[in-house]
Amino acid sequence: MAPKPRQGKSPRDKKKKGKHGENKDITHGSEEAEPVNMESMGHPEIYPLVLTTKTQEIFNCRIDEDLTDEQPYKLIKKQDILADFQNRAAVSDFYPVKKVIQEYPGDEILIVYDKDFKFGLNFYVVGTEEGKENYFNPSEVQEEQDEYKELKEHIPEEIYVYKPPISKPWVSLGSEKEIEEESVTRSTEQITYMISRKRGDFGAPIKFSDHNASSIKDAYIECTAYPDKNFIIKQLEKDVGMQVVPQIKDISTQTRWTYPRNATTQYYPREFLEKEKETFGQSKPLADFLNNMSTSVEIALQQNEITNTFIDDWKSLAEEEGTFGDKTDTHLKEYQSFTDLHNLMEKMVTCVSWHPNIYGLIAVSVAVRLSFEERVYFSGKLLLQPSLILFWSFSDPIHPQLMLESPDDIFCFKFCPSNPNIIAGGCINGQIVLWDITAHADRIEHIKTGSSRSKKATLKPMFLLEPDDNKEAMYIRHCAVSSIENGHKKVITDIHWLSDTFEINRMGSVFENRSGICCQLVTCSADCTICFWDIRQQKGTSIHPTEKKKEESIEIPNDTPSTFLHLDLSWKPLSRLRLSKGETSLDHCPVKLSLGKDHLVYKTQDKVLVQNIVVKTEEMNPYQNLESGLTNLLRPIEDFCTKFFVGTEEGEVLYSDWKMERDPETGRLMTKKPVSLNTVHDGAIHTVQRSPFYNDIILTVGGWNVAIWKEGVMIGPLLQSSCAPKRYTSGHWSLTRPGVFYIGREDGYIDIWDLLEKTHEPAQSQNICITMITCIKPWTFSAKQQFIAVADYYGTLHILEIPWTLSHPSTNEVSSINHYFKREVKHLEYVAQRKKVREQERKEMELQREKKKVKPYQKGKEQLEAELKMDYESYLELEQTVLLSLGLTKVADNLSFVDLL
Repeated sequence: MAPKPRQGKSPRDKKKKGKHGENKDITHGSEEAEPVNMESMGHPEIYPLVLTTKTQEIFNCRIDEDLTDEQPYKLIKKQDILADFQNRAAVSDFYPVKKVIQEYPGDEILIVYDKDFKFGLNFYVVGTEEGKENYFNPSEVQEEQDEYKELKEHIPEEIYVYKPPISKPWVSLGSEKEIEEESVTRSTEQITYMISRKRGDFGAPIKFSDHNASSIKDAYIECTAYPDKNFIIKQLEKDVGMQVVPQIKDISTQTRWTYPRNATTQYYPREFLEKEKETFGQSKPLADFLNNMSTSVEIALQQNEITNTFIDDWKSLAEEEGTFGDKTDTHLKEYQSFTDLHNLMEKMVTCVSWHPNIYGLIAVSVAVRLSFEERVYFSGKLLLQPSLILFWSFSDPIHPQLMLESPDDIFCFKFCPSNPNIIAGGCINGQIVLWDITAHADRIEHIKTGSSRSKKATLKPMFLLEPDDNKEAMYIRHCAVSSIENGHKKVITDIHWLSDTFEINRMGSVFENRSGICCQLVTCSADCTICFWDIRQQKGTSIHPTEKKKEESIEIPNDTPSTFLHLDLSWKPLSRLRLSKGETSLDHCPVKLSLGKDHLVYKTQDKVLVQNIVVKTEEMNPYQNLESGLTNLLRPIEDFCTKFFVGTEEGEVLYSDWKMERDPETGRLMTKKPVSLNTVHDGAIHTVQRSPFYNDIILTVGGWNVAIWKEGVMIGPLLQSSCAPKRYTSGHWSLTRPGVFYIGREDGYIDIWDLLEKTHEPAQSQNICITMITCIKPWTFSAKQQFIAVADYYGTLHILEIPWTLSHPSTNEVSSINHYFKREVKHLEYVAQRKKVREQERKEMELQREKKKVKPYQKGKEQLEAELKMDYESYLELEQTVLLSLGLTKVADNLSFVDLL
């Protein structure tokens, strides 16, 4: 509250503060001080007064709210002021004029706000009725003031002399000590912290997550207690309670000890006599007991023979001990990384594939990080740089073991399931390339792979390698390249080998494969086509003379295998599919596909490796003996599923059939229409893969979300994730856990999904690199050691070790995940059923609305007809009355009723 302006001394100002701060009045007893008026200024009826803010609120005379310049006065009832004396006594601001208030004859007292402090204080009280009337009639007051001035001129000056106030010295009564005691002073020095953050992080959402303190460096800080002298309190007084307790005595007793003696007893069994045995043997109760209990005893004996009663059930419930790594660790640990240090061009990894048989051997394809326009601009320089597939080994992270040459950058490649020495790859220019590394199989099989982690530490860094350690690069030329004119027109995005158990003809019909060798593959490209290829020599085909001249003019290097020489530059697709968009002339653009059976997963956890058909160089080439076109002699396979899943560049998931059908009008072979089409992803699809545990479960990754599908369920996906913070670029199922899959993002993170733990978001996310992840491929070496290969946009291949929790399935995990998928199928069917019901209800509601619209119209029409009929009848009555008044019976023909009126 602001200080009260005061000029002059009022009776309340005559109070002094004593030694202990209490107020003492100079007047003694009940004697009251005389009120001070302005008689010296010619206004004896005016008594200056100070009203505090509290008093102003009580009597509704607040400055600038209740009292203004236009109305600076307030009439207050005398009874209210007297009641204030009773409530607050001497504390009341009207106490200095108490005598005036009590003697005031009227019921309302005039209080005036003195804005300019003309009479020394902020308010003054008019103590008489005449003064109140003079205040409201200022003309009369002005005349009285003029008379007072004239009278004052005749009065000598000695009678009234103005004496200015004299300042008195300050007398201390101890208030400054109290102020010092109550003031707060700093006892300790303050510490200033400045916390800052990036401007781009202002207003950003904050996401908290739990993590293990032992897994992150400096995540756990121990704050130990220590004595602080600044906060030690000395104990000056202590309350202690005492209680009288009885005295306690320890008493011990000792039993009497006797000398030990050895004692033995002998007893004889009680046996029945022979007569008693015969009697009991022939008794009926014994026979009934044996008959009743014989069945139970036989069952118990059979259970003892079938079940091992000595087995430890707790060991069966426990998980396998002695695993590799810690069970509590859930993060992927980097085992090794590979980078091509000898290549000067900036390249990215486009595809990764583990060797099916050799431990620690992995192949990667690399491509230049250039757009189409940049490739055209730097086409001259790109011709000088070889396009390679690199074979890396755990034993040597610096030098590639093999380098497969290709005519252009490879974007996908696969090992042949029946013979891993045969490799097929797809180029950016639409060609398919075949390699045969049989001649180098012995070299890569005898590589010291370093199967234990301890051997990894013996590898030398590159700057410590001696000149003799540098190895000569092993380049391998391709065996065959497909024809540019008859192949794909754009980049090949996916390639798959068909199984060695079947083969197809150009119509798409399925036949048995008697050779037991994979001889067909399928590719998809950005030119909106899916092609099936056969590596065997076509029956009845002959080489054109111009092609013979080309072969004679082109010298084949000596180190190039002749395995697929019959396909080089003349290889054509067996059949070609185009997925039409229906009524339009446009086609779908497939980028990834998945056939009915995925033959690319090699299950090594059961120690079942693919049988490697090693063909020696001196033996006859088996691929030259095979001839296609013999489908008439082969037995067709009935009830074979020819449908497959396709992911397009627009984010669509198609379920189509590769069997061709003839157009009834033109007779040409044409592709069947897709069975189902779902648009779930908001970007190009990067992964379409079947689960290694369920043949009918498919994982698709594209855009910013993930989806899981079930073959045969055309309603929609079983699981569809929400939009991720970053775009997804790759994905792969876990090879050992049916509910786990890995998803790569463009910011270098891997999202690990565990359907047993969470189905709406990833179970955990881990940063692998600083750039986009291009490919993910897990591999199982043994039950205790599993790896996952992660390739990035900067050309680095990261080999990570999968922890125990992500590699070992829990009990009944296969059945639990299968039950989850079945439950989601029922949920989709229920949603579809409810949609039909809602659609039917909507149609019924629309019909009811149409009926309600028709009924008011009909009702209004009937009402209008009734009103018109009534008006006509009243018109006739009026006409008849007028005619009767005129003495007429009817209106003339040349007159109207209006004329008569």
